Amino acid sequence: MQKRTAIVGGGAAGFFTAINLKEMMPQMEVTIFEAMSRVLRKVEISGGGRCNCTNSFAEVTDFSQVYPRGHRLLKRLFKAFDHHDAYDWFERHGVELVTQEDQCVFPASQDSHSIINCFLHASQELGIEIRTNQRINTIDELADYDFIVITTGGGIITKLTQSTDSEIVSPIPSLFTFNINDPDLRNLMGTVVEHTTVFIPGTKLRATGPLLITHCGMSGPAILRLSSYAACELAGHNYRMPLNVNWTSMNESETIQELRNIISVHSQKQITTVGPFALPSRLWSYLAAKCLGERVKYCWKDINQKELNRLTNTLTNDQYMIEGRSSFKEEFVTCGGVSLPSVNPSTLESKSKPGVYFAGEVLDIDGVTGGFNFQAAWTTAYTVASAICKKANN
Repeated sequence: MQKRTAIVGGGAAGFFTAINLKEMMPQMEVTIFEAMSRVLRKVEISGGGRCNCTNSFAEVTDFSQVYPRGHRLLKRLFKAFDHHDAYDWFERHGVELVTQEDQCVFPASQDSHSIINCFLHASQELGIEIRTNQRINTIDELADYDFIVITTGGGIITKLTQSTDSEIVSPIPSLFTFNINDPDLRNLMGTVVEHTTVFIPGTKLRATGPLLITHCGMSGPAILRLSSYAACELAGHNYRMPLNVNWTSMNESETIQELRNIISVHSQKQITTVGPFALPSRLWSYLAAKCLGERVKYCWKDINQKELNRLTNTLTNDQYMIEGRSSFKEEFVTCGGVSLPSVNPSTLESKSKPGVYFAGEVLDIDGVTGGFNFQAAWTTAYTVASAICKKANN
């Protein structure tokens, strides 16, 4: 008899599961159920409409750097399907990809519709049925299917997920910007510093990279990474915690030496006219005034040792208070979901409901910005497709 698979969730993980399963097992009947009127909506808006579909991983030395939750499981699953496999898969299916200098991978078209059209075309060619406006509330509604794959994403725990009797980790945001109530800082909106280190004092939580000052506070890759690493701690403190910024990513001795070099070469110039480490001039004026007050109008030769130490501390250990969060553009990533101990680590099949599988962000797996969340979707989806194919053939 023909086997049937129901996939609940018409997003990235759902379509990737369906297409791979159908390619592995053409005789399998595969149906995608989507509660909304449109499929692949998150793919469409991701990466500013360009879809950062994976990463080269060239700068990743440890999976925990890019997957705060789920790195051990993904490292295992990558042995069967990793970022190289994903790159080859898309190119094989007609989507040319390019790798940027920051190691993020995008369609060469710079348009997320290249991915969407690929999925829709492949689904049509393979005979995958897509049912929109079809909300599934319990697995009992899919009793006629041999296999059920839940790919409903993160953010909320659906009745369907609860009906699997799996252990659930309550979802919380894990990719967001920081609100900082400092009008003088906010006046610098649009300012970018390429090399910073941001950290939560008193913890090991830190991140490096570019930082963007916004009308609300701070954003940019460094902040987004820190928000992911510190998601649980920040949620536990109602998104009110101290934040320290090293504007130079240098240590104190390197920073004070740079300041002494400026004093030596530019002693007659006003402090605000010559700044260290090629910091944006408006930011340097803000930091110097914050540290020196009215003496910021003096020349470099007038700086005493105590003020030099204060400048060094401000540059390497500047302090702020996080007072809330804001979503990052239209992208919304959460940690939490179906706990990893609730699934078979080799197949992602539910331990409590045999025949039910999970893929994508519905699992308690999340990555930092840079294509890592989509790669987790491709890897977990491929894992599920392979597991169903193997089980169906036994």
